[in-house]
Amino acid sequence: MDNSFRDDLPGRKRDLLHDQAALVTGASSGIGEAIAKALAGAGARVVVNFSSNEEAANGVVQDIRNGGGEAIALRANVSKEDQVLAMFEAMFKEYGTIDILVNNAGVQKDAKFTDMTLTQWQLVLDINLTGQFLCAREAAKEFIRRGLVPERSLAAGKIICISSVHETIPWAGHINYAASKGGIMMMMKTMAQELAPYKIRVNSIAPGAIKTRINRGAWETPEAEAKLLELIPYKRVGETRDIGAVAVWLASDESDYVNGTTIFVDGGMLLYPAFARGG
Repeated sequence: MDNSFRDDLPGRKRDLLHDQAALVTGASSGIGEAIAKALAGAGARVVVNFSSNEEAANGVVQDIRNGGGEAIALRANVSKEDQVLAMFEAMFKEYGTIDILVNNAGVQKDAKFTDMTLTQWQLVLDINLTGQFLCAREAAKEFIRRGLVPERSLAAGKIICISSVHETIPWAGHINYAASKGGIMMMMKTMAQELAPYKIRVNSIAPGAIKTRINRGAWETPEAEAKLLELIPYKRVGETRDIGAVAVWLASDESDYVNGTTIFVDGGMLLYPAFARGG
């Protein structure tokens, strides 16, 4: 594990999220781990949610504590309502409330459309979309119950949905994943519209190609990376810290007038780079 999480925000204030309580789902590795460490580096007390890998989640917690931050690990499968409710109850017992939710937990179960089973379809929708719904619902209830705490934030609460460029780009062979991300986009916008009068902000981050262990095959070798870079005008594959930095900004008062939008962190993937050479 890397205990240098405070270096993820070079030159940034370390008190942007002081005394705020944050929950990051699927935070035992990859993008979720980077977000948890970045939020902690900005002063938040962080719940590192995990579904199965307790050892990895405890490692993230230890990295945060080694850097002077505060964190705990809580197990929950976000697609299971009873487990989500128990996780929020445990978080409130430990931290009293929640100020920031980052809905990051997600899975892929890929197959050709005509070969995809109902089980593959349902699993991805249950975790990627229903899981975000369940966690956001419980966070919003607490934000509304508690109301504004001006000394902590201008907003009563912040919800950040981790989506994907595939909320916009169709992806053959991954129809369940793309559908879940398209659903996140509209769910996020509808939540933002409905919750704004309560001073609750809801936004999404849509990563493009990011270097994580789960997609190592797409970037690990020079040949694979060169192929991937054909899709990225900025000509580098993203790092998890790129997402962490945006999450901190969206969770902070620096983005207080940003609501109901998706921020694409993709090196320009949505610019359709093939058209740079003529349409």
